[in-house]
Amino acid sequence: MTLNLDKSFFPLGDQRALEYEAFVFSGGEPHIKIKPFKTTEVVTITHRIRSFNDVGMICVALDALQRMGVEKIALFIPYFPAARQDRLMIEGEPLTVKIYADLINQLQLSKVTVFDPHSEVTPALLNNCETISNHSFINKVCDEIGSEVKLISPDGGALKKIYKLSTFLGGMDVVECSKTRDVKTGHLAGFKVYADDLGGIDCLIVDDICDGGGTFIGLAEELKKKNAGKLYLAVSHGIFSKGFGELNVFEKIFTTNSFRDIDDAKVSVINLSKILG
Repeated sequence: MTLNLDKSFFPLGDQRALEYEAFVFSGGEPHIKIKPFKTTEVVTITHRIRSFNDVGMICVALDALQRMGVEKIALFIPYFPAARQDRLMIEGEPLTVKIYADLINQLQLSKVTVFDPHSEVTPALLNNCETISNHSFINKVCDEIGSEVKLISPDGGALKKIYKLSTFLGGMDVVECSKTRDVKTGHLAGFKVYADDLGGIDCLIVDDICDGGGTFIGLAEELKKKNAGKLYLAVSHGIFSKGFGELNVFEKIFTTNSFRDIDDAKVSVINLSKILG
């Protein structure tokens, strides 16, 4: 059974979903009223966390379920908040990923499932954590592209995951890339593609998150200098805070509905329910 706190998001399918009303009081407090039911099964709460209010809704939903006698409760949050804030870069900043992990650990859930976490830090901090890789997602992306592509690793942090992905996909070619980031300003520079000539072959950049898109725009320019063919971008979690205008260098952008719903001709959204099914 599932309790889908985002009523437009059914990552585990919409069958056997619990009925409820949820709202926020005028003072800002989240609240929920779940229609009475009885079960001895695990109830899985699903949600897309985009603010602390979403965490609050999970907390009140969990309390309501426990007061209804539900003994086993799991959580599915595909995009783990603040997963990119997984190390201290400069003095005076918080380790935000640990704050979210500590809050969720206090809920004492039977399982917490995360889709394609940014790094190994998230599952290391979370109790009873299960991760789902991006393998099935990228396999569907390759099916949609329908032609030979090289897998592009945007930076050193993505290398370990992309070589595992390559093995899963039967040994697809991987091209390594790098960039530099000013930790104080966030400015990106020094994009490098470690290949002499890509021979006109199409390229698929694979990463976990697209926020503003600066990494991928800068990388696309360097790939074209190395004689890349068509450029594609696949990100598990599409935030796209600056829209898609500057991402028009890509033939197609692929993402899932893990963070939000997207309706744009340039973007192909692969529903998580199809990946998990």
